[in-house]
Amino acid sequence: MDKDYLWDRSGDADPEIKKLEDVLGRLRHNRAAPVFPEMPVRMRRPILTKLLETRWTSAAALALVVVAISVVGSLVRSKQPALGSAWKVTQIQGGPRLESRVIKASGGTARLGLGQTLETDSQSKASIDLDEIGTVEVEPGTRLRVLRLNLELTQLALERGTIHAAIWAPPGQFVVDTPSAVAVDLGCAYTLHVDESGAGLLRTTLGWVGFKLGNRESFIPAGAVCRTKPKLGPGTPYFEDASESFRAALVKLDFERGSVEERNAELNIVLAEARPKDALTLWHLLSREDESERGRVFDRLAKLLPAPPGVTREGILRGDSRMLDLWWGRLGLGDISLWRHWEGSWSAKRGAER
Repeated sequence: MDKDYLWDRSGDADPEIKKLEDVLGRLRHNRAAPVFPEMPVRMRRPILTKLLETRWTSAAALALVVVAISVVGSLVRSKQPALGSAWKVTQIQGGPRLESRVIKASGGTARLGLGQTLETDSQSKASIDLDEIGTVEVEPGTRLRVLRLNLELTQLALERGTIHAAIWAPPGQFVVDTPSAVAVDLGCAYTLHVDESGAGLLRTTLGWVGFKLGNRESFIPAGAVCRTKPKLGPGTPYFEDASESFRAALVKLDFERGSVEERNAELNIVLAEARPKDALTLWHLLSREDESERGRVFDRLAKLLPAPPGVTREGILRGDSRMLDLWWGRLGLGDISLWRHWEGSWSAKRGAER
């Protein structure tokens, strides 16, 4: 069968396809298309953006969403030509600036290309249509630059400010650099903020995001957040409904160089107040604390989420990455081997373009 037949009915049809058309043709709608009123521009939102308001509590549902995004993204991108040289930027409020040009008109547009910078002042907002990749909303006080723009890897640099990204590209193909970490999309929607010091905060609302600097990695599922600091990289992710004392102690463990006694006290708070869902946080701490503290984290995590077969206390204490990955599987947040694959592919793409 000529592959074009599926799209424009040119070429020869496969007999099986023709048979299927004959059967389905009996159900063809032959009336005039209904006329719907024009929807205001501000109300038009992609389906994925609407899902940002949904709370996903089922691990199965979360996994299904990530897989669906990956599959649909792959199919769409495989049928489309290479991305254009620029993305459409739409003014939402005020006067966003694209390089030296101010986008003034209500709903005015411009094209953001490779190497160009989009900047919003305290009174302006904009949205970026990333073609088959997704959409990005740009909040006031933001400076955003395009580093890479191709089918294999799309990369932005968020120098300061806040963006809301809704991505349906295949996982690992959309990344955002910040001064203190890199956010790697894994089929998700998230908010990313960077302050004037370069410190950042990533909040995932759908799917999950990888946040990394060098060998320091954090995995942030829907409902969780992660802070990051220049030169230190991403901290330990936590769910936003954790207690205030839990969150405060975690920040000190991640970013303050306290004495041994102070660190022990902060870790005591985290371990004492950890709930079963906070196994996410404790799992990350297993690879970040020294061996003496790691044993305490292991014991508490094992009570909240028993270690699976093949995971031993001795192995975790020596930092066995295979055992850590096995234990991750008990969290119900997806198979971490997928991240290993996507992260390796993403790193290879970045290296090849340098």
